[in-house]
Amino acid sequence: MKHKFITLGEILLRLTPPDHGKIRTASVFEACYGGSEANVALSLANLGMDAAFFTVVPDNSLGKAAIRMLKSNDVDCRPVIFASPQEAPSHRLGTYYMENGFGIRPGKVIYDRKHSAFDEYDFSGLDMEKLLDGYTWLHVSGITPALGEKGKALVLSCLETAREKKMTVSFDGNFRSTLWTWEEARDFCTRCLPYVQVLFGIEPYHLWKDPGEPEKGDLKDDIPLQPDRKQQDKIFRVFAERYPNISCIARHVRYTGSLGENSLTAYLWMDGKTYEGRKLTFPVLDRVGGGDAFVAGVIYGLMNDFAPEDTVNFGIGAGALKHTLHGDGNITDDADLIRRIGAMDSDIKR
Repeated sequence: MKHKFITLGEILLRLTPPDHGKIRTASVFEACYGGSEANVALSLANLGMDAAFFTVVPDNSLGKAAIRMLKSNDVDCRPVIFASPQEAPSHRLGTYYMENGFGIRPGKVIYDRKHSAFDEYDFSGLDMEKLLDGYTWLHVSGITPALGEKGKALVLSCLETAREKKMTVSFDGNFRSTLWTWEEARDFCTRCLPYVQVLFGIEPYHLWKDPGEPEKGDLKDDIPLQPDRKQQDKIFRVFAERYPNISCIARHVRYTGSLGENSLTAYLWMDGKTYEGRKLTFPVLDRVGGGDAFVAGVIYGLMNDFAPEDTVNFGIGAGALKHTLHGDGNITDDADLIRRIGAMDSDIKR
């Protein structure tokens, strides 16, 4: 089956002081564009998949530059809405400032996305049937509903329409504490689970409660940040039993030796079994978007009918490779390179 992929969310302007500089002392910023859902579409498009992205941007030079970047990476941007000042009065593109850490100094992110064109746009009149027509795979994340009531309604409408169209739905929890509370994220994301076939992230395993037995609370205190395969298998099985609509669950695990060097491994549950991926260690040039690259890698493996162990390792390879690239997106167009990285037994040191 040849898949046609679509995702939706806000694309952001990212401003970064050069040379690991501090935001408060910077006089120059490097600009690029990204956002979790856009990063996934970009990664898949670079690997040759039919990938589209829906967003709303202001009809000005900044909005056009952001979409031009996606188009240059073969993302289908025909669903994009360029909002007029009447549709989005502030007429601005969401922005975030990224301060890269160095050595023992941690990084920092400052968001400036309130009242963006995406935030202000009224999605109630959107023809969801038309938006999703012809696509086979919908990907959404927990970031869009975290932006407010409009984002929540948009995501739920997409999920309901996707189920009617019998689309495959993937969901990445992507919890952002700067956008909403842990309780808000848990309660809303729990509503999304019955629509999902492919589940991503660390958040699903400690954010979401059992709606049938709310007095049991959630699993937060039971989930180690760096589990072994046996621990992860236990959690996967809880969710598989609770939500039989979910056919695949994937989680990547990061080990931070220092800001300059990280390790990744991952676990994938499929067909009643948990698969543990290889652990790769690598130098870090730019960490942002590594999780999105992992998500895209796993989706690529599923779309191309990889074996489960190859799928999880391809995701690890894609996530690791993103750390060697500036910017938010994994612009790698060499699937064979990702295969080789994911299949390596030794650390990536060279």
